[in-house]
Amino acid sequence: MKILIVEDNISIRNVLRMGLEELSYAVDEAGDGERGSYLARVNKYDLIILDDILPKKLGKVVCEEIRQIGVHAPILFLSDRADVNTKIDLLNCGADDCLSKPFSFAELHARVKSLLRRPHKIQDTVIKEGVVSLNVDTHDVVHQNKKLYLTQKEFSLLELLMRNSGRIVTRSTIMESVWDINADPFSNTIETHIRNLRSKLRDRNKTLIRNIPGRGYKFHSLELQR
Repeated sequence: MKILIVEDNISIRNVLRMGLEELSYAVDEAGDGERGSYLARVNKYDLIILDDILPKKLGKVVCEEIRQIGVHAPILFLSDRADVNTKIDLLNCGADDCLSKPFSFAELHARVKSLLRRPHKIQDTVIKEGVVSLNVDTHDVVHQNKKLYLTQKEFSLLELLMRNSGRIVTRSTIMESVWDINADPFSNTIETHIRNLRSKLRDRNKTLIRNIPGRGYKFHSLELQR
C-alpha cells in the first residue's frame, strides 16, 4: 500500500517515513502544502497523512482541494492544536481522523490500520490463490504449506499481483503501487523482484507469475506447478 506524508517538520517526516517503510508501506513525502496537494492530485494513494499548519498552503486547503476533484483516500490529520473546535473543523473539511501532536508512532500506525480497514477501503486480510496464501496483517506467505521469507518489496509486489489474480498488472501500476516517486522507472528493479519471487515460489516454468510482453505481469492461481 502507498501512503503520502505531507509534513513540514523534517524530523517528524523522517520518523514517519522510516517507520512506515519498515512496515512495508511505499511512502511519498512533501514538505509543504503546495507540493502535497500536487502529489495527491496526480498520484493514487491508499492513505494521506496531512499536517494541519503547512507552508505555502494550509492542510485544510489541501484537504478541500483534493476532495473537490474526487480523491477519496482516507486523510489522517496531524495537528499541534488539540482543541475540539479544531478537530471538528478538520473533520468537516474532509478529514477521516485527527491526531494531536505529540503522538507515538504506535498510535499513528494503529489509526492508519483502522482507516485502511474502513468500508471504502475494505480488503481481505488473507488472500489465498491456489496453494499460495498471503496474510496482510502478519506478513506471512505460505506456499504449499511452507512458510516463505520475502523482502518488503517482494511481499508488496506479490500482494498486488494476487489481489489482481487473472488480470494484467502493468509495469507502470507496479511502479506506482510498490515503489515511491523517486524510483527509476527505466531500471530493471521490477524484473529483479519478479525473478526473486519466482525463485521462492518455485515457479521455474513462469506459469504462476506470467510475463505479458509489452503489457506487464499476471498472476495465475490455476496454473500451479506440481
